Amino acid sequence: MAVGETGASAGTVVENQATEAIQAFMPDARAYWVTSSLIAWNVSDQEASSVCLYASRGAALHLSPSNRGIQGYDSKVELQPEQAGLPESVTDKFPFISCYRAFRVPSSVDVASLVKCQLVVASFSADGKHTDVTGLQLPGVLDDMFAYTGPLGAVFSEEAVSLHLWAPTAQEVSVCFFDGPVGPVLETLQLKEFNGVWSITGPRDWENRYYLYEVDVYHPSKALVEKVLADDPYARGLSANGERTWLVDINCESMKPPSWDELADEKPKLDSFSDITIYELHIRDFSAHDSTVDCNSRGGFQAFTYQDSAGMQHLQKLSDAGLTHVHLLPSFHFAGVDDIKSNWKCVDECELAKFPPGSDMQQAAIAAIKEEDPYNWGYNPVLWGVPKGSYASNPDGPSRIIEYRQMVQVCFSLIHVTSLINFGLQALNRIGLRVVMDVVYNHLNSSGPFGITSVLDKIVPGYYVRRDIKGQIENSAAMNNTASEHFMVDRLIVDDLLNWAVNYKVDGFRFDLMGHIMKRTMMRAKYALQSLTRDAHGVDGSKIYLYGEGWDFGEVARNQRGINGSQLNMSGTGIGSFNDRMRDAINGGNPFGNPLQQGFTTGLFLQVILMSFTPMLFLEMKPNGFYQGNEADTRAALATYADHIQIGLAGNLRDYVLISHNGEAKKGSEIYTFDGLPVGYTSSPIETINYVSAHDNETLFDVISLKTLTDVSVDERCRINLLASSMMALSQGIPFFHAGDEILRSKSIDRDSYNSGDWFNKLDFSYETNNWGVGLPPSEKNEDNWPLIKPRLENPFFKPAKRHILAVLESFVDILKIRYSSPLFRLSTASDTKQRVQFHNTGPSATPGVIVMSIEDAQNDSPQMAQLDANFSYVVVVFNVCPHEVSMDIPALASMALELHPVQVNSSDALVRQSAYEAATGRFTVPRRTASVFVEPRC
Repeated sequence: MAVGETGASAGTVVENQATEAIQAFMPDARAYWVTSSLIAWNVSDQEASSVCLYASRGAALHLSPSNRGIQGYDSKVELQPEQAGLPESVTDKFPFISCYRAFRVPSSVDVASLVKCQLVVASFSADGKHTDVTGLQLPGVLDDMFAYTGPLGAVFSEEAVSLHLWAPTAQEVSVCFFDGPVGPVLETLQLKEFNGVWSITGPRDWENRYYLYEVDVYHPSKALVEKVLADDPYARGLSANGERTWLVDINCESMKPPSWDELADEKPKLDSFSDITIYELHIRDFSAHDSTVDCNSRGGFQAFTYQDSAGMQHLQKLSDAGLTHVHLLPSFHFAGVDDIKSNWKCVDECELAKFPPGSDMQQAAIAAIKEEDPYNWGYNPVLWGVPKGSYASNPDGPSRIIEYRQMVQVCFSLIHVTSLINFGLQALNRIGLRVVMDVVYNHLNSSGPFGITSVLDKIVPGYYVRRDIKGQIENSAAMNNTASEHFMVDRLIVDDLLNWAVNYKVDGFRFDLMGHIMKRTMMRAKYALQSLTRDAHGVDGSKIYLYGEGWDFGEVARNQRGINGSQLNMSGTGIGSFNDRMRDAINGGNPFGNPLQQGFTTGLFLQVILMSFTPMLFLEMKPNGFYQGNEADTRAALATYADHIQIGLAGNLRDYVLISHNGEAKKGSEIYTFDGLPVGYTSSPIETINYVSAHDNETLFDVISLKTLTDVSVDERCRINLLASSMMALSQGIPFFHAGDEILRSKSIDRDSYNSGDWFNKLDFSYETNNWGVGLPPSEKNEDNWPLIKPRLENPFFKPAKRHILAVLESFVDILKIRYSSPLFRLSTASDTKQRVQFHNTGPSATPGVIVMSIEDAQNDSPQMAQLDANFSYVVVVFNVCPHEVSMDIPALASMALELHPVQVNSSDALVRQSAYEAATGRFTVPRRTASVFVEPRC
């Protein structure tokens, strides 16, 4: 043990103290052991004339009854103040403790042994009285001494298998092998430790065994040395519900579908990230209600292999129009859904369908079984590196691995064989979609020494989670926030991404709450993934795209824990972040404000002006039941929203210059949201994910149904839905669509359907229904808004018919076709965007509710501007959100050979076909609530 005073009472005192008193000694952890030689603690000179470190391997520390200090220790070390304070290397890693005092640990101390113990530091006054005591947070010293880059998990060779576990605070580690996924223990073998890594090597016939690690480790949450059973953090296979780790060689031939190794050569073409359009889809939503899929395959990986199913035909339609990527909500091993299907409970949907559209009976039935049904979004991570068993035909053994690979291969490399009538031949049919995996590295489902869903915190307690200055786990990301600023957390994240990219050939990653991950980790991930090559790894890493939620809040806000992956910090990285500025401007308000707050497309100011026959006093106050502001305020808000949207349409660039609504030329970074944040923050169009709807919050159709006036017809709501989607599809940057935006998807106005079952999350690719009016949404997140929701659900004029759904789908497909008809909609650089994109209806005299965007191409290649489009030399897009037709003269666009885009000339939408351009005056005429695209064909 450590050099220093030996606690003579280590045995005697334990016997003399009451057991409950010892176990109750669970001090907070306000001190940080930051390097092997330094401890940081926020104590003053007056409080701490001297400071000592105490350790007990058996967790017997306790305060003496006379308050004279600590008893029950095995070793005691006096610490010396470090006058130079904390070094820059420490304050860079832990900026929030930069003002703490530093205390030096003697070089003779055996630090590697001490970190396996219960530890506290105590301060004493000059007269020797104990003044304070606290536990220690160890990630700094663990990184300093035990940062490790060697093998982890299972490593297979021709004749042997070795297991490697990083657990520097563990006192003992064994591996327990079991007889199958549910059988008894076969044998338990001791692992050996070297520099914090425990390992063992055995024969190759260990392969396909099931195992758990047995770890003896001090756990600060209980102040006890616990014997815990845990899965392998680097597991590549699992039994049902992660009860055991399956020892599988994921690279063996039996785990691969046919032609798996050739998949890199068959991936759909992707010339630039600016060519990406993303469709966000939950695996269970995709097929749970699809009668064209075998009932045993619905809701899982295998549903994507039914090439002629309604869902696959829908994806084919979108892919043919230009869609490039399908973003799958979490598909790794998460908590909240039992992997064993026979344990599931389900509602009788036929019975629920009998209740009225505004009833609370449907949600009550869903709530009663929500913890036992097959539904959850999956943002409850347990083990990151293994596909979720509930989506597989069999959660034990190879099914989850093989079926996930088949899904990627058959669906998203989307090569499948279709029967041809003529001559009975077989042919390859490429749907041409790439797959994005939703990864949740910002938090864990569980922590502590007990429970099957706690893994990482069992093995190295307190390391993988981020803790506050008192030692409590931070929960701002939902629960059990992780700490990517710690070396081995950062490493685990990057290793896991490489696992999915190489072993499952995933084409992109969406990072949940990316702002809670350090920028350094994001950049390491990007470089590691982009270094993958076809020859060495079977993957072209240069085509893997990364994006995430760059929200800046909680303990990481304003770089308090280091430079984090927030929107502003990620500028210049080539990594995308969700553009909430554009979303909020289009919809109105924000997801956390009043749901009736209107925006650019949902009636702000414009609906009041249209209804001028109504007494203005009433209209100014509550046009839809919520006070939007007076006429001047709403006009100004609408104009401000137009500025935000135009910056978004220009790739949300921080340096794009726009004539703002007050007539001033401003960069995107100089235009601010109502909360005072810069609207433009990107350095490249590929860094913005432009969206109006995602799995979080209400669907686009539901948002529109809430915010627009109740007497707006369903036909007009459909036009607004398409118009909002058109703003995404025709913007510079990466358009992002929530599955069902294109078919008016409703969740019965559920603002958070993460656990609302198949009933509220239904996707209907037969287009018979959009799922509107299936009952009041679950009370847990929606009850406060039931008075707003109920009359809308009960109003039969809110519900779209099949013809509405089909019309919006057809027009959505047209808009995608238009995006991919010209590279001018997909500019890849900031310089191109700033040079070519211009807005015309700007400044104080702008017509409210109309955005006019032009995109210029060179007539021929020149030093000033390269020619990008072989078909069109100029594009003009007019977004008219007004509830009436608009005609306006744009002198700068007069005398051009503009004409309505051929796709819209042939559109089934009679209104868009009425769009017109007069060259003599530069007059554009655009019908109500319409996005019209005009092009100048090359001669």
